[in-house]
This record gives sequence, structure tokens and C-alpha cells, in this order.
Amino acid sequence: MSAEATNPVSAADAAVTDTTVRRRGRARIDLRRLGRAALLGATAGPAPRDRLPDAISHVAEAHRAHHPEADLAVLRRAYVLAESSHRGQFRKSGEPYITHPLAVTLILAELGAETTTLTASLLHDTVEDTEVTLDQVRREFGDEVAYLVDGVTKVEKIDYGAAAEPETFRKMLVATGNDVRVMSIKLADRLHNMRTLGVMRAEKQARIAKVTRDFLIPLAERLGVQALKTELEDLVFAILHPEEYENTRALIAENSHAGDALDAVAEQVGAVLREAGIGAEVLVRPRHFVSVHRVRLKRGELRGCDFGRLLVLVAEDADCYGVLGELHTCFTPVISEFKDFIAAPKFNLYQSLHTAIAAPDGAVAEILIRTHRMHTVAEAGVVALGNPYAGQEPYTGPTPLTARPALVPGPVPVLTPDSGLTPDPQPEDGERVDPTRPGWLSRLLDWQQSAPDPDTFWSSLRAHLAEDDEITVFSADGSAPGTISLPAGASCVDAAYAQHGEAAHGCLGARVNGRLAPLSTVLGDGDTVQLLIAQDTVSGPSPEWLDHARTATARIAITGWLQAHPEAAAAPADAGPRPQVNVPADRRSGAVLHADLEGEPPAAVRPAGCCTPVPPDEITGFRVRGGSVTVHRAGCAAVETMRAVGREPVTVRWGDTAQCRVTLVAESFGRPHLLADLTEAIATAGAAVVAATVEPPSEQRVRHTYTLHLPDAAGLPALMRAMRDVPGVYDVNRARRRGRAEPRES
Repeated sequence: MSAEATNPVSAADAAVTDTTVRRRGRARIDLRRLGRAALLGATAGPAPRDRLPDAISHVAEAHRAHHPEADLAVLRRAYVLAESSHRGQFRKSGEPYITHPLAVTLILAELGAETTTLTASLLHDTVEDTEVTLDQVRREFGDEVAYLVDGVTKVEKIDYGAAAEPETFRKMLVATGNDVRVMSIKLADRLHNMRTLGVMRAEKQARIAKVTRDFLIPLAERLGVQALKTELEDLVFAILHPEEYENTRALIAENSHAGDALDAVAEQVGAVLREAGIGAEVLVRPRHFVSVHRVRLKRGELRGCDFGRLLVLVAEDADCYGVLGELHTCFTPVISEFKDFIAAPKFNLYQSLHTAIAAPDGAVAEILIRTHRMHTVAEAGVVALGNPYAGQEPYTGPTPLTARPALVPGPVPVLTPDSGLTPDPQPEDGERVDPTRPGWLSRLLDWQQSAPDPDTFWSSLRAHLAEDDEITVFSADGSAPGTISLPAGASCVDAAYAQHGEAAHGCLGARVNGRLAPLSTVLGDGDTVQLLIAQDTVSGPSPEWLDHARTATARIAITGWLQAHPEAAAAPADAGPRPQVNVPADRRSGAVLHADLEGEPPAAVRPAGCCTPVPPDEITGFRVRGGSVTVHRAGCAAVETMRAVGREPVTVRWGDTAQCRVTLVAESFGRPHLLADLTEAIATAGAAVVAATVEPPSEQRVRHTYTLHLPDAAGLPALMRAMRDVPGVYDVNRARRRGRAEPRES
């Protein structure tokens, strides 16, 4: 956790930004000016026992601003241990190493982190870089602090070699699943390292910046810590895109007074709200470098209002909508820019109303409306929530993540309810309540267990974090989970694996919002999905499913099945829709059949394809070539044929199971949506489609052949009646050889 010394964003750039912030009263937690503040008093002598060392007095001041009643004694003890253990260590810039944990702690203190997080941040490098042990941290500061320190401690490179970095991230993410404060410390640690990256070689700067871009910035976005995310974006931008960064810096410097247009709009907005009797604070928020760059790419030439946005802060949620009403009444709103993230918060806890109004000169001014509490959460995300476990039973702590035999490579321990690594206070429902563990994090922790290979985990994590937004879809069949969280752009394939796990290998299709849809269908927020799953255990995904899978969970599961079944992976893809699907005889399953073969060797017993008997049909069997026994319905024409050629019947009987598989032929007149209606009738009757064939229309007549799995054979007559009741269908019968049908059943 030790990257080093000069900020790639120059002092001149910071001065431009700070001047703009002061002039317009920017209501953003400004972390740039704090980067070197930790140096003050860092090398001073020991402080008296009755007060904090001078080196962390500024940390204490920032902490008390958010937590006036905080007990600072533990911070003093943590600083004394950190300073003494890091004494004699220096960063590559020549600064005492203690300045790094101090700066990280100050960042978190400014964001409003509680005392336990600050204590752990002061100690976050001690176990990794000094002689201090995790047991020592646990004895002196308790299990919570020890867990947080362990969560951000790297795995030993001597154990993992090239896999050390991805396995460190895996360990950290698993720890974050139990306590999000682990990631808060990691993000602040990376921010200070990025600020002080200039003394490193250019290639190492680029490597660290790329990891920050691909992994840490998306995690900061998902955890809602915008104050860290925006500065990390600027620092990465300066390293990876120096020309674009320099152009953007010059553009901001050249237009240092362009924001006067926003000042004028802010005054008008404030006057309107005062006249309406709404107490509000109207502020100007200049855009950061990356935001200006993106707006320029989107809009081309920038005008004054494009260099920032207005922020309106109010006391209550209802006031937000009052402000919105006044603005849309007194100004010309840009309706396409309106978004309500209060009624529907974003997946990273963010809440605000977004709108835009036309300024008198024709420019468009973007406006954010939120309460003071929403603003704190928007800037600091999960850090602003403090300790999510406060008020629960005392924290007894998990088994250390790093507790493993020395120099023994292996998978990083996975925190599961059965692993002994789960933090232990347990509420009455058996699970630790954590309001900060969102759906994306739960999904990430689920699929990482299926990616033991570091390269697979690393690439899958990058793809997972590249997903920009989240949607919620609803299960139509009443099975758990009732709601499914998926990334934007997810398909029915993703929904199937999110809901059914490996059982989704047998997914045959889906109904989206009540209508049949291919598995490639991209889902939208609020869609209702019913997955049609085959009951047999031999069905598997097609290689084409990988083209439609967006989530790492689905891709890893599909890839694993295809690797285990190379014959399926090697099958050529069809250029168009397949006209029919056939199930080989050796894949058939259903009602159990027994044959009485006294004095004869045992044989395979299977239903005949010509009449597809099901319970409670009267049946008889015959030995066929190869020694197996084929079972026919008593009235099947093949029975008389077998007797005529001298075949002796074999006594057969049904087993105890009521399930069965049967092939039905539906004769109908052609019309639109006939296939959808027939499939709906089958699904409503509780049957599962195993295979289906639709023959081309002939003289306006269409023949559908379905192989169906029924959970109870007694439901077959009702199923056939339901299919006959579909408009356009004039006959439904059991299939026999080469498509001929048996006489009608009622």
C-alpha cells in the first residue's frame, strides 16, 4: 500500500480549482488541499498522555466535526503504535512513512468515517510492512479493527507469485462482503497513493493507474463515494491521457470566468425560492476535469453554464419536489433532462432530483436538488453511514483472513456462513443485517466462488465492474427470489442463472411480460420474467448463450458446462432458427417401468416411440434386438404385429412414480400467435416442453409435435383438452410412428 510522492495534477491546476471553489462556494468535500496536511507535526516528539499527539490533531478536529462525542483515546493509541512501528521507514519521496497512514485517516475523517474505521486506517499497513502482528492488533484494539486491517492487507507474493494482485483483490472483496468499511479504507489508501505517484517510473504509474481505472473507480462508484471517485478519475486521466488532460486543464484555465453565467442563474433561482417561501441553499458546483472532458465530447464547444451545475440543498424530502415545481413554473424546463432518483434511488445509495432549465441567453443550466442528508451520502456514500452494525450484539470477530500456513499457496479463504470466517454477531434471523450490502456485491461474492482461477477472476471482475447501471426484474412463477437484480443490458440468460443457478442449464425459453421471448431478449427495468426450465438433468446450454450473457455468473456457469461437455461446445452453430429439436432415446426419462424376466438376464426397459405409453395405460412389452424390452400400449398396432411374427410378450408394470414423458400431436389451422397460445396452454397445465417440431403449413393446416414432461401422468387428459381448447386447434392426439396419431382420447 505504498505508492509514492508527487501529484500528477500540478499545483497550478489545484490552485485554479481551489480558487473557483472558493469564489462560487462549492459544496463538495474537497480532498485535494488535505493531501499534505498529514505532514504537520508528523515527526514531533511524543505527546503528553492526556492529549493527542500534534501529528493527528487535525485528524481529531475533522473527526469531531462529524462525531462531536467521539472518544479519541483509541486514536491516540493507534497513532502511537503506527508511528513507532513505521519509525525508520520512508516513502520513495523521502517523507516519513507515517505520513501515509495519517493522510489516509484524514481523508476518511473528512468524509465522516466513525472512530473504528479511523483506527483501522492508522494501522492499515502495520501488519503488512512492520513487525506488528494481527493478534497484537486484535488484543489492543479488538476484533473489528483487526478484521478491517486484515481485509486490506495484501497476500504474500512469495505464496502467490503473479496471482498475488488478483488474489489480494479477491480477499479484499470477500472481506468487504462482511464489512464495507474494508473497501472505504482501501479507496482512501489508493487515493493518497495516486496523489503521490509522480516519483515512480512512467510504466509503473500507468500500471497502477489502469488498475485504479478498471477496479477501484468502479467500486467507489458502486459504494457511492463520489468525493473519492471524482478525484481518482482526474488523477488517472492525467496519467493515462496526458494530452487530453492538458487540453482540458487549459480549457478550464481559459474560461475561469465563464462560470459567471451560472452565478447569475443561481441568483435568479435563489430569488424564486425565497419568494416561494422555500428555505434552500443554492450553490455552484464546478465540474471536475473528467466531467468537463466528457461534456466537451458530447456537446462540442462549451458555454459558461457547461462548466458546472447548480446544487440546491433543502431540509426535507418534500421540499425537493417543492423546489422542482417552482423551477418548472418560473423557468423553461428541459424535460428530457429530468430524473427522479429520490423516488427510485440508484443502486449506490444516490438520491437527488435532476433537472435543467433554459437560461436567458439560451444556455442550459443543469440543477441538482437534494436534502443535506442526501448530499452527505452522495459525496461520502457508505462512509457516511458510519458503522452499519451499531446497536447489534458485541462484535466477536471472524477467523483472520490471513490465518493460513506460511508459504503454502492456495485459494484465498471464502467467507460463507459455514466457513467459520463470518463475522459473528448474529441477529435472531441468523444473518448479520448490513444495509450497505447491495445486490451487485452479493452477486459478485456469489460468482467469485465459481472462479478459482486467478486469471478468470481478474478478467470477470473487470467485466463485472464495467457494468454501468442496475435493473430489477420480477419473477412471474412465484419462486425465490421474487425480485432479481441484474446489470443494465442483461438478457433472459442472465435472469435464468441469477434465479436458478446451475438448473438454468436446462432453460428452454422465457416469457417476458406475459409473452414468449427468446433467451437473447434484453430485459428492461421492471420487466416480469418467467423462465421455462426442462425437468431432465441432461439438457445443457448452447455455445451461443455466451453471446447473450452479460453477467459473470452466467458466463462462468456456461463456460464450465461447455468445458465439461466438449461435444456440445464443438457442435456447429446454426445460421438460423432450428426447424425441429429431437431428443435421443438414451436421454428419455419419465415414468419408471419394470419387467418380469424370470430366469433371464436383466435388461433395459423403455417406452416405445410409436405409442408413448404413460401411466395408467395398459401396457405389454417385447424383447427387441440388443436384448432390451420395449413397452407398448395394449391397443398399439405394433403389439399385434409382434405377436404375428411369434414374439412372446413380457410382463411389464409401472413403477411408483407418477411423472412421465409423452409426445402429443396438435392439428390446427394456421393463424398468428398460435405457437405462443399453445405453449401457454401447456405451461398453464404444469407440463414442461422437452422438444417441439412445427411442420410447414399445408393447405392452411399446421401440425405441431410436442414431447412433454408431466409431473403427474393423471393430468394428461386435462392437458390434451386444454390444448384442444386453443382457438384454431381441431385435434390433439398421442403420437405414433412417423407422425401418425393414435385414436382420440378424451
